[in-house]
Amino acid sequence: MQEIYDLIIVGGGPGGIASAVEASIFKMEKILMIEKGCNHSQTIRQYYKDSKRVDKDWKGQTVDMIGNVDFFDGTKESTLEYFETLLDGDGIDTLFNTEVDRVTKEGDIFSVVTPQGDFSAKNVIVAIGRMGKPNKPSYKIPRTIKQVVNFNPYECRGDEKILVVGGGDSAVEYACQLTTINNVTLSYRRDSFSKINDINQEMIHRYDQEERLRVRYCIDIDSIENEQGRVKVNYNNGFSTVYDRVIYALGGTTPVDFLQKSNIDIDDKNRPIYDENYQTSVEGLYIAGDIIYDNGGSIAMAINHAYDAIKNMS
Repeated sequence: MQEIYDLIIVGGGPGGIASAVEASIFKMEKILMIEKGCNHSQTIRQYYKDSKRVDKDWKGQTVDMIGNVDFFDGTKESTLEYFETLLDGDGIDTLFNTEVDRVTKEGDIFSVVTPQGDFSAKNVIVAIGRMGKPNKPSYKIPRTIKQVVNFNPYECRGDEKILVVGGGDSAVEYACQLTTINNVTLSYRRDSFSKINDINQEMIHRYDQEERLRVRYCIDIDSIENEQGRVKVNYNNGFSTVYDRVIYALGGTTPVDFLQKSNIDIDDKNRPIYDENYQTSVEGLYIAGDIIYDNGGSIAMAINHAYDAIKNMS
């Protein structure tokens, strides 16, 4: 007979890790955390440059910690080490390199469906963030260069000439972080970055003034094509430039397909509907972390979500 977990957590970021720890403290004996990346905290590992500050109060949001998992200011390295220590607790199983397709419920038991097989649980917390389906350009991406046309910086090798396309926080953060080992240009179709937070405003201005990257304002792309395995970008001003890699950061959407396949009710902006304890329209199925917000939330808030959810289901 298949093992039935007390709790399965979908996502191995801060909200997922805190959910596992809180569940253990609340005496749940069988806990499984499933993460599609090769390790926990993939966003911090991939998007934060070495020694980058990680603040508890993010974007001016002061958060009082309410649960058993504390959080405090640190660096990329100290934060990863702290989360690693938290996951060392007894009774917490982890499964990496596994993407969950959907969560279904039959009777009182959930089935968490993955390519590696299905896993059963009494309760489920979805803490997968908002990195769902990315927005794509309207023009065609040639199949022969899809390996160097990306929607996140995971595939960057270093010593590459890279074009980042977009005008939001993700675009600015990708571009600035990639400058440590690459030659980076950031292209935005408007004349200023009006949608980014104050920290990123200051950072992109400083990087631009220090010539650590190049910002091209008021320009759009008509098409891209294969130039001997590299990406030839044809701009709407009649000029073209060849890059080793292009990264589109045009925004993304809540993983609506996943929510719908899991029978989670969503509102008119495709956000999951939940109660004061972060329980969705499906009893026993909870959410935590960035998936709740339009523009992302803080690590501390994700940890608090986990406490409220676990406390309610215990």
